[in-house]
Amino acid sequence: MAAVDTHVIVVGAGPVGLMLAGELRLGGADVIVLEQRDAPTTESRASTLHARTMELLDQRGLLDTLGTPPHVPMGHFGGLPLDLRLDSPYPGQWKVPQTRTEELLGVWAQDLGALLRRRHRVRALTQYADRVEVEAFGPQGPVRLSARYVVGCDGEQSAVRELAGFGFPGTSAERELIRADVSGIDIPDRRFQRLEKGLAIAARGGGGITRVMVHVFGRAALQRTVEPEFAELAEAWRTVTGEDITAGVPVWVNSFGDVSRQTTRYRDRRVLLAGDAAHQQMPIGGQALNLGLQDAANLGWKLAAVVLGRAPEKLLDSYHEERHAVGRAVLSNIRAQARLLLGGPEVEPLRSVLGELIAYEDVRRHLAGMISGLGIRYGFGHSHPVSGTRLPYAELTVGTETTTTFALLRGARAVLLVLTPERGVGEALRRTIAPWTGEVDTVTATAPDTGPLADPAAVLVRPDGYVAWAGADAQGLRAALGRWFGNGGAHARHGTRHTTTHDLHHSRRETMGDLIGKTALVTGASRGMGRATAERLAREGALVAVHYATGKDAAEEVVAGIEKDGGRAFAVQAELGVPGDVHELFLGLEQGLKERTGSTELNIVVNNAGVMGGVKPEDTTPEQFDRLVAVNAKAPFFIIQRALPNMPDGGRIINISSGLTRFANPDEIAYAMTKGAVEMLALHFAKHLGPRNITVNSVAPGITRNSNPLFGIPEAVEQMAALSAFNRVGEPQDVADVVAFLASDDARWITGAFIDASGGTLLG
Repeated sequence: MAAVDTHVIVVGAGPVGLMLAGELRLGGADVIVLEQRDAPTTESRASTLHARTMELLDQRGLLDTLGTPPHVPMGHFGGLPLDLRLDSPYPGQWKVPQTRTEELLGVWAQDLGALLRRRHRVRALTQYADRVEVEAFGPQGPVRLSARYVVGCDGEQSAVRELAGFGFPGTSAERELIRADVSGIDIPDRRFQRLEKGLAIAARGGGGITRVMVHVFGRAALQRTVEPEFAELAEAWRTVTGEDITAGVPVWVNSFGDVSRQTTRYRDRRVLLAGDAAHQQMPIGGQALNLGLQDAANLGWKLAAVVLGRAPEKLLDSYHEERHAVGRAVLSNIRAQARLLLGGPEVEPLRSVLGELIAYEDVRRHLAGMISGLGIRYGFGHSHPVSGTRLPYAELTVGTETTTTFALLRGARAVLLVLTPERGVGEALRRTIAPWTGEVDTVTATAPDTGPLADPAAVLVRPDGYVAWAGADAQGLRAALGRWFGNGGAHARHGTRHTTTHDLHHSRRETMGDLIGKTALVTGASRGMGRATAERLAREGALVAVHYATGKDAAEEVVAGIEKDGGRAFAVQAELGVPGDVHELFLGLEQGLKERTGSTELNIVVNNAGVMGGVKPEDTTPEQFDRLVAVNAKAPFFIIQRALPNMPDGGRIINISSGLTRFANPDEIAYAMTKGAVEMLALHFAKHLGPRNITVNSVAPGITRNSNPLFGIPEAVEQMAALSAFNRVGEPQDVADVVAFLASDDARWITGAFIDASGGTLLG
């Protein structure tokens, strides 16, 4: 590998970039932070830290330095009062000016060894197979730097995002709030006061400064190239409230609208995005800054592990998978709030209904969890109710000492927290983790008798504080360790400083599956090739929806087998080929995905379900023909159509065709016609979906063992085997392996293809 100047270049020294720099340093990676400003910001546009962010700061031991900021238990949803208190040591909102957050994180990151270079504006970026080269213009002129990875934390107008060619779809602002910090005015405090002509907000802060925000109903957002003048704000304030604030002195003035954009991917090879560079939203309720800081916490430990060779590069895909889904959900709730907040009289009925619903505790907790970040649950396994959630706060007894769950994460290392008093279970888990002791600390502790940690024998906690596994099953623990920390014992733990480059080797796979974090639908998965495919995709790490029409027991057996082997799956029922079939299928599919991952994102579709004809052409009835077409051709078309809104760019669609489209069998003319249609689906959809990097391919099995009694007759099997170049009949796993390849990133350059999986039967 070529020599580099550092492991990671972080562009942007705002709170998100500095948080990421500190996380990378804790993981042992060398970091250079490039910032175009010559000094820290003096504008505290963001002023709120939510509960989950406060927990992250506690995990890193930063709260002692921060002190105890003003605490506000109440927040809002679209201007409607909302009690944000949930089960956390830091419930509600904490009023911390952005300037203070940036100062805190800047000192922390640089004390850990991050190098900050101010007055460096990035103007070119080039990716290579093993590095990224960045050209910046600094105080002494052009500067060239190279790193293994570059992360853009450079805000809404991200140069990294633009230079690397990331798509940034969404909607521009339709409405806006003008805001300012103003001294020398004396006006009443207003909390989201909706008046006849608009919305007015005013809050007196320290030092005689009042923050004011105003929106005139019906006034469209301007496409601004510069910030508004104070006179414009004062005019709008007079229009809405009738008050004159022109005698005030503005500290700063800006505007923000209900823009909503999110990059299609958070990673492109060796360039990643975090914070507002990855998502742009109206800063309602302080969610934007908190979302970005949590992006950094998720990415930091993963990127450090990859650049130091402790984990395969595939680990970085989980950053996009986890945080893109969270970002999408946050943008959705912010769009809803913007409509409630800035809409005119037409939204009053909706505000009234929502105000009534918030009084219900389940609704309040759901909204509070969404805004605070405490409700996040990543979809990487539900072995226990705490799996995928943040590590709950609890006081622990370790030996004769007392500590907290958050204090265990000070060094940003993973922790296996053994809680069982049963000696045998704890010893079995410690033996399991032995190959990973370089990456994971083992702590045996006693937890409170009540609460979420009263039940599991042990929990495996990632460095970002999320529970990767919980329970007592050593096999499940081993699978989680392999997924998040690579091949145990393959890499030694590096210290907090690492300056050489020759050790930055990467393993493409190690023990992590190719499909970690992906979701898949396999139709007709209760038996045969469908079952084998579901099992194989689950072994590669995918969460698999096992579709069945009538074989409920068989489908549940498939799910149970997958889960026993440490995988994830759920069954979904729908009869294909009847009216409403695809709608019924996706009702169950989306419910199952939502419960397990928090979103309805679907990465892989395998159209496997089908029915055979087995009828001579002269005996085929119109009803039989229609049934074949409905199940084998019509259903796959509309499954693809319905799946596409759920499928992110880079998805995979695999249709199971048949060797009979190339090998004549007069008893299956109608069946072969339907499978020919399936191949046309792949060909034409591949062209249609190419711009989204979604591949669509056909797999054509030959004679493959199934439940047909014919396979129990040795003479018949021998005759069928003779048709193959390998002199055997196919096994369901033979086809499943081909499907798994096409579902992987290794097959990214294959689309619209007909894959002969007949074992050479079609060779003649």
